[in-house]
Amino acid sequence: MTEDRQRTEFPPTPDDLPEDLEQAIRDLKEERNAIILAHYYQESEIQDLADVVGDSLALARAAQNVERDVIAFCGVHFMAETAKILNPDRKVVVPDLEAGCSLADGCPADEFEKFVAEHPDHKVISYINCSAEVKALSDVICTSSNAPRIVKHYKDHPIIFAPDRHLARFVGQQTGRKDMLIWQGACEVHELFSAKGLSKLLMRHPKAEVLAHPECEEAVLEMSDYIGSTTGIIQRAVDSPANTLIIATEEGVFHQIRKLVPDKELIQAPGQDESCACNQCPYMRLNTLEKLYRCLHDLDPEVSVPEGTRKQALIPIEKMLELS
Repeated sequence: MTEDRQRTEFPPTPDDLPEDLEQAIRDLKEERNAIILAHYYQESEIQDLADVVGDSLALARAAQNVERDVIAFCGVHFMAETAKILNPDRKVVVPDLEAGCSLADGCPADEFEKFVAEHPDHKVISYINCSAEVKALSDVICTSSNAPRIVKHYKDHPIIFAPDRHLARFVGQQTGRKDMLIWQGACEVHELFSAKGLSKLLMRHPKAEVLAHPECEEAVLEMSDYIGSTTGIIQRAVDSPANTLIIATEEGVFHQIRKLVPDKELIQAPGQDESCACNQCPYMRLNTLEKLYRCLHDLDPEVSVPEGTRKQALIPIEKMLELS
């Protein structure tokens, strides 16, 4: 379709938002031959509009099989980069280019490259929550759902695990690997859950089951009945015999759980500061329906990865998908 026809059919400026924004996004999606991928941590309205909603592993798999021209990625920057690495000939756009990640930001590629160079005999396993440049320095990528399996695959090798120290500790416990060299990063959302507050909450709800993400601190995990990935937490919420669930992860997962088990009581695990919305990722929440509409309308902001970096980063991502 020509640019003139696009201007005729759709608002010419981002400020002219249609009254029925959700329908306009659906229409634009078809016009652009686009697919919308959304992480579980997105606002419920975005989740409901998405073609695929999932955790990092599910979205990487979905990105691997995209057949449309445009990928609108509602998540954070490293996720959109992964989609671009897997789809170099497709346009990848995001609602907000500033939607980053504290884990990715806490592992600068130049510093990580020096760290890796100091241990040339180690296999480098990097959590998917990292930049394309860090992925390019890695032997394999992992997610919270497949990290133990991937670490076990390299049982005969010394390992560098980056960038999340809490996930690394949990995986070490699960696999018996106490010798991994660990990059000392952490997720600012999961690290803020309070073990003390959780203990008090359990006194008020003694029959509740606690579900936690392995990015949480050890004291929180020690009090949890189930520890797993975002998808694992959702599935456990469905399968659990408990009617009350205390959940220690980003509250975006509540939307999917409520759709699946509407009668269960869901309680947010408390943060260290009870006055803050500690369980909301500030980066994920930068994405809105208005920004999604505009990025589909303008095909901007666009995510790009330098071709040399992309080719190198593709190798560990494909290795992860193979081992998963």
